[in-house]
Formats: sequence, C-alpha cells, structure tokens
Amino acid sequence: MKIRMLLLAALLCHGAVQAQEKAPDGWQDGPMTRLKAHALLQTLNATLLSNPSATVTLQNWCADHKMAGEPRIRALRDQTTRKPADATTRELFKIGADEPVGYRRVQLTCGDHIFSEADNWYVKSRLTPEMNQLLDSSDTPFGLAVKALNFSRKTLSSTLLWSPLPAGWEMKMPVIATSKAPLTIPEQVLQHRALLSREDGTPFSLVVETYRRDLFAFPLDAGNGQ
Repeated sequence: MKIRMLLLAALLCHGAVQAQEKAPDGWQDGPMTRLKAHALLQTLNATLLSNPSATVTLQNWCADHKMAGEPRIRALRDQTTRKPADATTRELFKIGADEPVGYRRVQLTCGDHIFSEADNWYVKSRLTPEMNQLLDSSDTPFGLAVKALNFSRKTLSSTLLWSPLPAGWEMKMPVIATSKAPLTIPEQVLQHRALLSREDGTPFSLVVETYRRDLFAFPLDAGNGQ
C-alpha cells in the first residue's frame, strides 16, 4: 500500500510539472506567432534600454500582460554565490583595490514567473547606510532600494540571445510552416550589461541582467500561428 501511495504521489507531481510547463494559448509555432514574438522581444529590449530601472519596466510588463494577480516584482536573493569585483569592474567604478564592493545575485520574479537573473556589484560607500542595510537584509529589488539616488543608467552592452526569425527576414520573409506544437523559446532570451551613476555622475553599480522566457508566459490572441 505504501509503495502504491508513493507511485501515485509521483504521478501527481509529474502531472503538475507538465501542467505548469504547458505553453500558454496562442503560442503555436507559425509565421504570425514568430512575428509577434519578435515584436514583443524588440519592444521589451527597447523599453529596458530607455528606462533607468529594469525593476519598474518589468513590473509594468507584468501588469500590462496580466501575468500575476498582484503585479509586483520581488528579488529572490542567492545568498551562496560570491563573485568578487574584478579589475575591470573597479576601473569602471574608478576605485582602488581596497575599496569594499558589495555583490548581490537575485532572480526578479512576478507571481510564479522568473523574469530575469541579475548579478550586481556596487560600491558600498556610495550608498546610504539605510540602502546597504536594505540590500543586505531584504528581497527588495536593487532599483527600488537605491531609488532615492535618482540614478541614471548607461548601457554597456545589449545582446539578443534569441531571435524568433532568421537573419535577413525583413528583406525576404522565409517560409515558416504552421505547427500545432508551441514555439520553442530558449531559457535565456536577452542580456544587458549596464553602469548606474548618481546624479553627480559618480558610478556606483554594475549590473549584468539575463532575461528569461518566462517573460512570454502569457496568452497570445487566438489564431496567431496561422
């Protein structure tokens, strides 16, 4: 009896995982789906590049696409990973080898969705004690924790890790077969590397953000694969 119960529990768990991984409606692979995915990815990238806070952009994205009952971004801290600031990072900050640099790795989530993973290095002395305490002891997103600095953001690099359409599609649309299967989206779709500076131009944070396919975990209009 005990073995049967364990097998039943395993089957139920497997079914729950499959249900969770099922693609939302409207993402059947096809030319229109790929065009819409391309437009969504480009829109997201442009919006992130034009705003100083990725947190605010992601929260608006979550709300606009109704991806959670409460569209609020949370930062889930990884308290085990450590990545000391290298010489290049210290050069960007214009600091010496002995200046303390904080490090924070988080997943930014909205509801059940993991939108991004971020590695963040920051000069502790260029934040207030309250900000440092908040970053060390809570899941507050970095952008919200340092909001009072009225910081600016300079993008150092922006890399598309996925393209729904092949290179040169805008010159000649390729033949894309319509499928009942969902469009395959890789786990990582976009990466940004950016430097944050205070109002006086002093740099205080380097962030590397990797955006994930959960950003597209919402239904598209019916018939998008046609």
